Amino acid sequence: MYKNLIALLVFFLFGQVKAQKNIEVISEKLAQEQLDAYNNRDIEAFILPYAEDVKVFNFPDQLMYQGRDEMYGLYGRMFSRTPDLHCRLVNRIVMGNTVIDQEEVTINKSEPPVKAIAIYKIKNGKIAEVYFMREE
Repeated sequence: MYKNLIALLVFFLFGQVKAQKNIEVISEKLAQEQLDAYNNRDIEAFILPYAEDVKVFNFPDQLMYQGRDEMYGLYGRMFSRTPDLHCRLVNRIVMGNTVIDQEEVTINKSEPPVKAIAIYKIKNGKIAEVYFMREE
C-alpha cells in the first residue's frame, strides 16, 4: 500500500511538472511570436498571439486600452510611422503562464533606446494581459 501511494505521488508530481513545462513552452512561444512580428512591423502577425479582449496596462494597474482591435490600430500606425523600430530582448524569465521580458526599444536610430519591461500573462493559449514598465 505504501509503495503504491509513493508511486502515485511520484506519477502525480511528474505530471504536474510536465504540465508546467508545457504551459511555459506555450507562453514563451507566444511572447516570441509577437516580438518577432513587432521587429518585422507585421501588424497581422503581431496581433495573432493576443486574446480578442486583451488588456494592456501601465504597471501595476493603470489600464491603457483593451481589445485586439484597439491594439491593431495603435501598433499599425506605429509600425508604419517608425521605420527604425526595433526591440532587443535583453533578458527573459518564464514561469508558468507569465513571461517577463527586459527590453531595449529603438524608436529612432539617432536616439538612445528606451529601457522597458513587458510582462505577458497567458490564458487559454493567448496573451490576455500585458503590463509595461518604462525607464523614467
